[in-house]
Amino acid sequence: MKTLNQQEATLIEKSKDGDSESFEKLILQHQKKAFNIAYRMLGNLEDANDVTQEALLKAYRAINRFQEKSSFSTWLYTIVTNTCVDFIRKNRKTKVVYLDREYEGEEGQYKREVYDDENGPEELLEKKEVQRLIHDAINLLNYEQRKVIILRDIEGFSYREIAEILDCAEGTIKSRINRARSNLKNLITEKIRGKEGYHEL
Repeated sequence: MKTLNQQEATLIEKSKDGDSESFEKLILQHQKKAFNIAYRMLGNLEDANDVTQEALLKAYRAINRFQEKSSFSTWLYTIVTNTCVDFIRKNRKTKVVYLDREYEGEEGQYKREVYDDENGPEELLEKKEVQRLIHDAINLLNYEQRKVIILRDIEGFSYREIAEILDCAEGTIKSRINRARSNLKNLITEKIRGKEGYHEL
């Protein structure tokens, strides 16, 4: 578990006293990551902006309940993730997440990083198509599996961090990720079989 540095601890204490400027400074370094989580879970720029703002407002209102049992970032990302899940439950509609697209937002550009092995145009085109298949398949997962795949395989959180964010045992998280990856693999395989010219990833 990460410990708070003195500057962060001071900002938290001032935020608990109702100092909104201190809270703004506190979340400054976490805003972009919070938005990225929301965007990749929801797949829509406008929804991600709205949900991120809602989550940050929830965090501000709940800051007095932060007991420093985890890092502030983990606590904040828990609120972001839960707010995304609530949004998905209320808006049960399919969203397409093309994580290789780049968008310009208030905090700068957001883009899913992809591997670039200096391939030629044909290879790059095929890779983009494979990425599109993967992204489409992610959106077919239920939101429980989608969020663990996003937190682990896209955002790169550790098993321990994901366990803290989702308030589950680490072993449970590993099991969920394994199931999600297995389902994702099956979905991708089905999509590839349905497209001529794709025989393997």
